[in-house]
Amino acid sequence: MLGLGREFYVWTLASFLRMLLLPTLNGSSQTIWQTKVAPDVQGRVFAARRLVAQVSAPVAMFLAGPLADQVFELGMMPAGNLASVFGWLVGTSQGAGLALMFVISGVLGMFVGLGAYAIRAVRCAEEILPDYDAKSSSEKSVQNQ
Repeated sequence: MLGLGREFYVWTLASFLRMLLLPTLNGSSQTIWQTKVAPDVQGRVFAARRLVAQVSAPVAMFLAGPLADQVFELGMMPAGNLASVFGWLVGTSQGAGLALMFVISGVLGMFVGLGAYAIRAVRCAEEILPDYDAKSSSEKSVQNQ
């Protein structure tokens, strides 16, 4: 929606809806991780998980500027090579290249989510993986002492 909108209220609505969904998605994910990972290793597991998740941000920032300026903005100008394909969708004026980047990243994100949902092991991870069992863990620590 963000890339397809051309007015402030559309951008506001798209941003609001995105932010409305984030706590639900993040909360659900965090709940699964906290019930499946033993507390004594949660710090290491969550740190590694956070590192993998956040390493993409600097890479994306490094690539986004040159892609926007040198590929998408130039390609979406009236005589650009992308304008004939995507001009009907996002226009051919200034900012159309960045709008196309938003649309493409949104569609790719949607496909990644749907693709992951199509994989049974990912879709049913909460049922497949056993919960961390505090009782058996405390019994193991008593046996180790």
